[in-house]
Amino acid sequence: MHNSFRGTYTVMITPFDADGNVDAKALGDLTEWQIRQGIHGLIPLGSTGEFLSLSDEEKQLVADTVIQRAAGRVPVLIGTGAEDTREVVRLSRRAEKLGADGVMIIPPFYCTPTDDELVHHYRTVAEAIAIPIMVYNNPATANVDLKPDLVARIAEIDGCDYIKESTLEVTRVRDIIRACGENMTVFGGILGFESFVDGAQGWVAVASNVAPGPMARLFEMVADEKKVFEAREHYLHWLPIIEAVFGIYYVGGTKSLLRHMGFGAGAPRPPRLPVPDAYDRKMKELVERFGLRFGVEA
Repeated sequence: MHNSFRGTYTVMITPFDADGNVDAKALGDLTEWQIRQGIHGLIPLGSTGEFLSLSDEEKQLVADTVIQRAAGRVPVLIGTGAEDTREVVRLSRRAEKLGADGVMIIPPFYCTPTDDELVHHYRTVAEAIAIPIMVYNNPATANVDLKPDLVARIAEIDGCDYIKESTLEVTRVRDIIRACGENMTVFGGILGFESFVDGAQGWVAVASNVAPGPMARLFEMVADEKKVFEAREHYLHWLPIIEAVFGIYYVGGTKSLLRHMGFGAGAPRPPRLPVPDAYDRKMKELVERFGLRFGVEA
């Protein structure tokens, strides 16, 4: 088991076959490729993994497939968010039993819980498992915003050790670190480079689904080698890929890129639709421009 998480972690897509079923073999292949390309960690069943569109059996299949294929080589955190605290406890316990290194938990996303309710929610889950929790702040999808003062309260809960901070306010990273000190390790959720410069110890990235090596390298250049200006040039070079999978096409765009790279990711599951033809052509052009290929060492 891995006790400390840092680096670039891919929030993985869920591949579907031609009939729309979870493609466990493809998911295993994607896991293997990610690790061989140098990714620092993997997170299946996040938003990019279409977790809300999967059955309970499919969620278990996805989690088990990635954990077994990773085989301890990199940390695997399982997304276990749900609206009902009891369900989050159940999913998190199952993830732990399957061998997950941690869980990533978005707040209940419909009921707009109060600060006290959120603290109770995370404490209840943390007390039910022995693996760490990555709290996930994404106000655009969760209907609540975990601001630094609230994060400081959550950070006092034993086991709530990490946060994925998914706003476009890079000062959040700075302020969470100031408020929480060593009680909370910050991962950027959208802004990788900017978050690293402000002290984040990781990045939960969508773009690393298609470019795991370069996205992992970005973290290493800033956090380990202190080559901030060289890293900025690297970041700007890869920014078109990062931007291509940001926004409404983060699932469909990623799957389009992977398909053009030679990986059968399948279509998104409705209500999501494949990207429009014009966007798909743009993805094909990006793959050719950056020389992206699945199954070929970078």
